[in-house]
Amino acid sequence: MISAISWVPKGVSKPVPDVAEPPSKEEIEELIKSGALQQSEDGGSEDGDDSMNVEDEKENDQVAHAVAVAEAIGSTSKNKSGSQLEDVTDGLKELDMDHYDEEDDGIELFSSGLGDLYYPSNEMDPYLNDKNDDDDSEDLDDMAIKPMDAVIVCARNEDDVSHLEVYIYEETDEVDSNMYVHHDIILSAFPLCTAWLDCPIKGGEKGNFIAVGSMEPSIEIWDLDVVDEVQPCMILGGADEKKNKKGKKKLKYKEGSHTGAVLGLAWNKEYRNILASASADKQVKIWDVAAGKCDITMEHHQDKVQAVAWNHHVPQVLLSGSFDRSVVMKDGRVPSHSGFRWSVMADVESLTWDPHTEHSFVVSLEDGTVRGYDIRAAKSDQSSESQPSFTLHAHDKAVCTVSYNPVAPNLLATGSTDKMVKLWDLSNNQPSCVASQNPKAGAVFSVSFSGDNPFLLAIGGSKGKLQVWDTLSDATVSRKFGNYSQHNKPKA
Repeated sequence: MISAISWVPKGVSKPVPDVAEPPSKEEIEELIKSGALQQSEDGGSEDGDDSMNVEDEKENDQVAHAVAVAEAIGSTSKNKSGSQLEDVTDGLKELDMDHYDEEDDGIELFSSGLGDLYYPSNEMDPYLNDKNDDDDSEDLDDMAIKPMDAVIVCARNEDDVSHLEVYIYEETDEVDSNMYVHHDIILSAFPLCTAWLDCPIKGGEKGNFIAVGSMEPSIEIWDLDVVDEVQPCMILGGADEKKNKKGKKKLKYKEGSHTGAVLGLAWNKEYRNILASASADKQVKIWDVAAGKCDITMEHHQDKVQAVAWNHHVPQVLLSGSFDRSVVMKDGRVPSHSGFRWSVMADVESLTWDPHTEHSFVVSLEDGTVRGYDIRAAKSDQSSESQPSFTLHAHDKAVCTVSYNPVAPNLLATGSTDKMVKLWDLSNNQPSCVASQNPKAGAVFSVSFSGDNPFLLAIGGSKGKLQVWDTLSDATVSRKFGNYSQHNKPKA
């Protein structure tokens, strides 16, 4: 299944990613000590010898069987066609294969007539050099990421193996665009959410990183410009497994760490070192990624916190949605304020701010509805409820994911466990469905509009196959919103 999708802005990826250095002896020893590389306690030389003996016996049996088969075939062939077998035997004798590798001064195989001409090394041989150059250039072409390539990162799980898949999406003039996996990253735990960020963790002005929340309490940050990496470049929080005096294993959480699964992540594009996280431990945390530590922990929810989102226009304002059936808005400029709270009728699945206005957001729920809110109608008195701007019965099952189009106002995509993806026109707070399709992705867990190609919608679900829907190919979408496709594209 694909649980989360993130687009990487065009042009930020290295044209040719670096290849990770293999771990040193010290790093491997540290991994073994930490338990990351488990060794069998029962494994020893005796077991190894036993296994080798078993393999030897198998090999001997196979050889004996092959000899018996060969003899049977030989006798059968001779019985059926003795003359043919004799012809073959005579031919082999004439070739004298028993002495084929002995030197013969009178024969020069594959000679070009140049006698003993040769090159002392492969590097000096122009033919070999040309071949190597061709191979190297082909390898570089395979790994190269062009400035106009779209890059999509999927968090995926298959057969108990969790990994990130980094896709290249090449737009062509043909009907079908080309999409393939450029490289993947093995993860240590089931991934639940991702957030792309460009905070320069490794120095420089910007970077190309993906933060991953999982069933573990830690947040892993991976460098997308490095392939064959085996460890994240940074881990926020997490737990160390230690043994007490009685030999029992005991978890000790790192300072500032979540103590439950990380269900939601949101990167702050204005304050680029800031990352917000939502967790099953009922907490919302604000991390300083550059420093690698938690700055703020908030406990304003009574149940698992499923989603977080920063306001696009006022970057100090953060939304969070929970299984306690509430959405809370906190303003970092007024840290003493308890925040504004909206009650909803079911567990929160996802939420997002409208990128075209600073005062509107939508929240999707487990009961298949989507609600829109205007924060200007929020009331400071928590005992009085602020009514939604609209309530949309969008799907038959849980609406797991929502995404606003970055250039076309009021265009919203929703995805559900009913296997459908729908596009909505939210104009005048009167939602209408403009397009829908079953993308054959199974239950849909993540949809995301591209920031660079605003009408491309990436879709991931339970079938584990990434889909990209060019929404402008739908006649109604093209008629209603096609004029926005020519507008200046938003900043990354």
